[in-house]
Amino acid sequence: MILRRYIHREIAEKLGWIIGLLLLIIMSNRFVRYLADAAAGTFPADLVFQALLMKMLTTLPKLMPIAVFLAVLLGLSRLARDRELTAVSVAGGVRRVELVAIFQFALLFSLIVFATSFYVSPWAAQNTQALRTKAEVEAETTGIAAGKFNEMSKGEQVIYIEQSSSDRSRMENVFLQARQGQQTSLINSGSASYRNMEGLGGKFILFENGRRYTGSQDSLDYRITRYRTYAVLVEQGDTESQYVKLESLPTATLIGSDSPKYAAELQWRLSFVISSLLLPVLALALSRYSFSEQKYFSAFVAVLIYIVYSNMLSIAKTLLKRDDIPDFIGLWWVHLLLLVMIVLVFQFQRLRLRWKKDRMPAA
Repeated sequence: MILRRYIHREIAEKLGWIIGLLLLIIMSNRFVRYLADAAAGTFPADLVFQALLMKMLTTLPKLMPIAVFLAVLLGLSRLARDRELTAVSVAGGVRRVELVAIFQFALLFSLIVFATSFYVSPWAAQNTQALRTKAEVEAETTGIAAGKFNEMSKGEQVIYIEQSSSDRSRMENVFLQARQGQQTSLINSGSASYRNMEGLGGKFILFENGRRYTGSQDSLDYRITRYRTYAVLVEQGDTESQYVKLESLPTATLIGSDSPKYAAELQWRLSFVISSLLLPVLALALSRYSFSEQKYFSAFVAVLIYIVYSNMLSIAKTLLKRDDIPDFIGLWWVHLLLLVMIVLVFQFQRLRLRWKKDRMPAA
């Protein structure tokens, strides 16, 4: 029991440092991008840290399997390097204690990964999309300054407002010039508001109780229209990628669906949990090669196996989304290959020790 707790503490310390380092590397790059967007006026500064937090929660499930894999490998390597496990091996059963301790730690950690992957990450992805929409609206309205002419839609539209509310959602005494080919439209209104209508395809300025003048640029013949409400599209909505949409779907929506894309996303989330169970056991098997004649053999093999394993999962997910493979094959075959790899590594260790014993000269 004391040895298992000691192994757990050693792995937990390494795990905290690794997750912190990985998040620092990834989030620092994202933070710089958010700051650049905020400085350029395309992203509100007050949403930077909130968006960074949501992005961190969305990314966390992808980092946790590799983090626990490296933590177990480094933790056991440190114990072996300092001969601490060798010192207690005289009591017998140290290999079994290692296996039980690693499996207990992996099981507890996989529960955390399960909650993060199935519930926290989709919730964060939903909030990320909401923040992105809010940021686009606020950035666009922030760029419309009162008392000056402002260009929008790559210069195709010019707007002038006399006054605006503190949150820039309402505008007073508004003038808009819009060009479309040879046609020019002039719109004026006593009040207007900025609206994001995804169902209608983008962002609109909603004019109220005003007039619209339409005519050709080379003609003085204009058509005058009075309106009560008039909407002008100022930015076409972007079609989000299917991956982002699937990433933000609640897990309950994915369960029981016949869609291959939903099945791929569900198995993808589950793969983080399975990886968190299998990779620590693989790290235990590889750690026994750390101090043989090939000093860096285990570290090299660990990185190589994880790269191949993660890429195969991505390939299997893509094949399942395209309905090229059935659901019952899905991503399961990749996990099965990893399980076979773990068994082979353990068996190779036993065969290697037996081979060395057979080569020893008889006393």
